[in-house]
Amino acid sequence: MIYFISDAHLGSRIIENPLAHEKKLVSWLDMVKTDATQIFLMGDMFDFWFEYKSVVPRGFVRFLGKLAELTDAGIEIHFFTGNHDIWTFGYLENEIGLKVHRKPETMQLGSKSFFLAHGDGLDMGDKKFHFIRKIFHSKLAQKLFGWLPPRLGQNFGYKWSEQNRKKYTGKESEYKGEDNEFLVVFAKNYCKTHQPDFLIFGHRHIALDLQISKQTRVVILGDFVSIFSYGKFDGDNFSLEFFEE
Repeated sequence: MIYFISDAHLGSRIIENPLAHEKKLVSWLDMVKTDATQIFLMGDMFDFWFEYKSVVPRGFVRFLGKLAELTDAGIEIHFFTGNHDIWTFGYLENEIGLKVHRKPETMQLGSKSFFLAHGDGLDMGDKKFHFIRKIFHSKLAQKLFGWLPPRLGQNFGYKWSEQNRKKYTGKESEYKGEDNEFLVVFAKNYCKTHQPDFLIFGHRHIALDLQISKQTRVVILGDFVSIFSYGKFDGDNFSLEFFEE
């Protein structure tokens, strides 16, 4: 069985009980490990992540330890960087055993072809977001940020994320329809020249499984903050599920 999950935002300051939130995510991993051959973490698993040469963010020991346990057991875990956790420089690969992806990937899984991406950067109309994203992805910005003392840098990162989330009105999590949902629009344009069976995204915090052609479905995985949704694929069939402890 292959599982997909995104947008847990571990460490977010708007989550009332971070420890309970992390434990719930670990419980999900304990559930899927019984039959998982692969797990895809599709971005923004952390609300902020920056690796210094000798320092990684405080916390998440239960989550990281569980991932290491699963990779040690032979379960292949893929980590797609999102817009909140792009600054990983080897720790997740070398210490935890994850396969890190920094850009969209096309893969054959079972009998189906998948286009996999977190989803940020695919809305070509959001020029402000693209400008900020370009800065965050630049080597210079990463180097300059690395000069900050870890405590100051981590506090800045979480504060930035917190302020952005406070601007959230709730309407952004509503499905906007096929013509206005940018990931659906991207999927339809992509399928003019490609023929995947599935396009899997995170980022938007909505749970959506939409047939856009006879062959192709676009799936937005929701989140593991309020929806607690995830994808499940048995090699032939895909379903969007909701986790309850």
